[in-house]
Amino acid sequence: MPSVAIIGTRGYPSYYGGFETAVRQLAPYLAEQGWDVLVYGRDGSTVEDDPNRDERVRTRKTHGLESKSLSTLSYGLTASLDATLRKPDVALVMNVANGFWLPLLKARGIPVLTNVDGIEWDRDKWGAAAKFMFKSGAKLTARYSNGLVYDAEAIADRWRRDFGREGFFIPYGGDEPAIGPVEPGLERRKYVMVVARFVPENTIPEFFSAVAEIARTRDVIIVGSSGYQGELDDWAQRLDDEHPRVQWLGHVKDDRRLHALWQHAGAYFHGHSVGGTNPALVQAMACGAPTVARDTVFNREVLGEHGVFVRPEPTEIAAAIEDLIQDPAQQEVLSDGVRGRAAESYTWDLVNSKYERALLRAIKLNPSSR
Repeated sequence: MPSVAIIGTRGYPSYYGGFETAVRQLAPYLAEQGWDVLVYGRDGSTVEDDPNRDERVRTRKTHGLESKSLSTLSYGLTASLDATLRKPDVALVMNVANGFWLPLLKARGIPVLTNVDGIEWDRDKWGAAAKFMFKSGAKLTARYSNGLVYDAEAIADRWRRDFGREGFFIPYGGDEPAIGPVEPGLERRKYVMVVARFVPENTIPEFFSAVAEIARTRDVIIVGSSGYQGELDDWAQRLDDEHPRVQWLGHVKDDRRLHALWQHAGAYFHGHSVGGTNPALVQAMACGAPTVARDTVFNREVLGEHGVFVRPEPTEIAAAIEDLIQDPAQQEVLSDGVRGRAAESYTWDLVNSKYERALLRAIKLNPSSR
């Protein structure tokens, strides 16, 4: 029975972000295939009483520094040190920031498959020191990782150009859920929603600026937060307080509720501008949410022709959303289109099987395993 240690997420089961979404799906899948799965995490970041928790997945929490700039590095270090003592057959490492610790794993003969995430050193939310750290971690990842995972073809192109490395294209997944109820107080296909971490790269400031106009005639549901109380959280709270038709829900940990919100939305705004294949977008597609997206290479790659694309301008965002909600026929065309595209290319079974093949290949190609 092969063993895998998953390093670089907040743990299992956690609902924090894209990596955690992937691990909630991948860890039980690997356990079902006969793997011994250990997921490293942090105190206070997992849902211990989650009814969907798979008891076959082992978890271990290590210590680190809780700060925006040091948490990933510090928790990655302590998890990697612990993994060197346990010596799994392979490590799945999430985030190039943990590239600094790959030499520790390599020294113990542990092959590594790394999900590189997005191009973090291009993100506006990071200062010069953090960007340098991510770029340095990426260089070490390119040097020491046995295999690389890219969640978008555009990310793969960038790594080929910048680091000369090939890898596995494995996007995020989403499965079509059963139809849920319309949220009390809302009307099917008549409300607007956004689901995102509150960072500028997700076009949150521009969307919030558009909300004042949108909320004059439409209900607006805001899902997400910064993760660290900040100006955008304060802005979301003001919108909730000042506009009767705006609801800020924060993080929604109930998947059934979130899926139902997507299923019945009139327009889902997706403003992510960097990264790659975004898990929220893929799940929104599986739910059939008519989508207005920021015009980026990543969003066009995922949505294909089944979305409305806009520039990051508040007036353009508001106008596109209003046009879509006033056009029921277009809503259903987009809904059917994204649902079909998700079923064809972005199911969790497909994603998980690709991860398993990539992990087995990393083991096979590791010199110490021969």
